[in-house]
Amino acid sequence: MLKVGLVGCGRIMPAHLHGYKELVTRDIDVRIKALCARKIEDAKRFRSREDGVPPRKPIGPPGDPLAKPHIYVYDFQKDVDVEVYADYREMLKKSDIDAVEIYTSVFSHHEIAITCIREGKHVLVEKPLALTVKAARKMVQEAEASGVVLGVAENTRYFPDIRMTKWVIDQGYMGKIQAVLGGGMGGYWAPDKIAADTAWRHKKMLAGGGATVDMGVHLFHILRYLCGEIDEVSSIVEILEKERFRRDEKGRVIESVKPDVDDTFFGLFRFRTGVVGQWFFSWAGRGGEVSLPRTIYGTKGCIWGDKLILDSGEKIDIKDLFEKEAGDETKERFFPYGIKDPMALETLEFLRAIEEGREMETSGREGLRDLAASFALIESSRMGRSVKVDDVESGKIAEYEEEINKYYGI
Repeated sequence: MLKVGLVGCGRIMPAHLHGYKELVTRDIDVRIKALCARKIEDAKRFRSREDGVPPRKPIGPPGDPLAKPHIYVYDFQKDVDVEVYADYREMLKKSDIDAVEIYTSVFSHHEIAITCIREGKHVLVEKPLALTVKAARKMVQEAEASGVVLGVAENTRYFPDIRMTKWVIDQGYMGKIQAVLGGGMGGYWAPDKIAADTAWRHKKMLAGGGATVDMGVHLFHILRYLCGEIDEVSSIVEILEKERFRRDEKGRVIESVKPDVDDTFFGLFRFRTGVVGQWFFSWAGRGGEVSLPRTIYGTKGCIWGDKLILDSGEKIDIKDLFEKEAGDETKERFFPYGIKDPMALETLEFLRAIEEGREMETSGREGLRDLAASFALIESSRMGRSVKVDDVESGKIAEYEEEINKYYGI
């Protein structure tokens, strides 16, 4: 049985605990041994009802992991006691754990992860992997030197629609990929809400970047998974809303922040395979929402959202096609035990990687590459030219993140 310590008991915790519940109730050999938060009350908030710490209200649009309902570990785990800590270093010294999952704010990821790795613990880190590309490189290097598993909790790779779309592409239904495009603006956090009710997301020294990083790592992970490695990025990155607010239920401002990181990006991409792409995203946008579904064009047709559309005009539901045509072995590979919960799947992959002594699908190196592509958006916009992702990943281009690295001694 693998015993895990969870560090960072914030708004994303319920989504992860629902994933653990699915695994534990299926008799998979993993148990949560410790919860750690800077305030001990935050750790107790998720341990048991008897601890008496009231739950937070979920936030975000329906389907967002932040909108998952509250849950307690003791609701589904009865056979192992859960310790609570206010310092992850104390947890590492005292708790009998094999692995650590880190759900803290991004500015602390590298410090906590490297400390855990040096203690011989396997580590899974919430996205984005780190505050800067240099910090992510150090995490990957430390994990490889120590021989432990390092992964990024990039849940989008485990979404059922993404995995089924990957199968459709690999089976050749749409031919060879030629182009991809999509985007959204004016959505849930528009025009000027503090994203996820966490003001640090809008400050460079705490978030690294804005929408380019917070949402960019999701975007690039999906695009790389479906369409191949991204070679080059060209972009325009802007701060459209100069001040953002958190309001109470009556609309009164209770917090404000003046962002120094972007809320909007428009990107052009060239893949190593020759595929070209375009994507836009914004936390801003007044008066209405624009949403362009992920669209992938190939030599036999296209994938438009959840539909495969062939040259003949035939429209096929991707889920129906997968359920009908994919074999049992394929279904088990994409959805072991029939699990469809993305958080459960990413945690199960983490556990299997540990047991089998291999990298995760969403390895630390994958997280590093996603982050490098995201920072390439920023660097391209600043430099006024296209940027090679390799140059950002290696540190050859790193002007934007230099002051962050200096501040944290990275």
